[in-house]
Amino acid sequence: MWRPCGPGRDPTDSFPVSSRAPAAPIPAVHATMPVPSAWHRDPGEADAIDAAALVAGTGLARLEHLAVVASTMERAREFAIDSRCPLPAAVVADRQTAGRGRRGAGWWQADASLAVSVVVDAGPARATPPAVWSLACGVALAEAIAAVAPGVEPTVRWPNDVEVAGRKLAGILVEAPAGGRAIFGVGVNTAGASRDAPQALRQRLVTLPDLTGRVLPRQRLLLAFLPRLFAVLAATAANPTAFVERYRARCGLDGRMVTVFHGAETVTGICRGIAADGSLVIDTPQGRRLLGSGSLTDPNHVWPGE
Repeated sequence: MWRPCGPGRDPTDSFPVSSRAPAAPIPAVHATMPVPSAWHRDPGEADAIDAAALVAGTGLARLEHLAVVASTMERAREFAIDSRCPLPAAVVADRQTAGRGRRGAGWWQADASLAVSVVVDAGPARATPPAVWSLACGVALAEAIAAVAPGVEPTVRWPNDVEVAGRKLAGILVEAPAGGRAIFGVGVNTAGASRDAPQALRQRLVTLPDLTGRVLPRQRLLLAFLPRLFAVLAATAANPTAFVERYRARCGLDGRMVTVFHGAETVTGICRGIAADGSLVIDTPQGRRLLGSGSLTDPNHVWPGE
């Protein structure tokens, strides 16, 4: 499970892509220059994506960098269903025109924020991704952000968000298409400001420039995040119980009163962390509950997009 590359494949045998054009079918012509951007991490220094450096430094076998794409998840799905595509593979976009959240929710982030979808070999095919997958991704992402943005203390909000002080900094979407491959979609507010978000979201999210006064370079975050993601997924598969403790260190809900919208049921109680399978553990007046799915957002308050 979580094999980083296909059998016999050199991880440097890659297909890095940087292009100003929208996504094309997988057998595309690959340019070699990184895409320049108008957003800066320091005055005069562009937040460029260096595909070759990311492939060399993260364990990726393929990276595609696009200026504009409808959705990095949809593009990654093309990678996932193509048996010829070496893994792990990733697609990064400067801007998404039809990004989406979990369960059809709308998605917003400032242009040139980090939007990446990663395809990995997940072993036996599954109809539904295990709950622990998004949590493992969240822990890897929170640890990476803390490592490259000193002073920022991100926490993981079950089942698929990374927050700072209760406001959403990043979202995660996990899918398991046919063929034993998994897609991890990640959006991090590395650029922009919460005041630029739609009115309904301004008090619910935060950006790294809000917190630190500067854009976080996507390249730097990817170099920290991707190796962690692959390592955490492998460690979780090998020892789920050990992951529970690693998750606890980043859990933003432990000991707090929470309400989970679980299908037609609403469950309220004290969060006691997670079980080894990623289920949320809640102590309710009626007893302990383990919830493998659900949402902490009232369905009536889900932002549908613009």
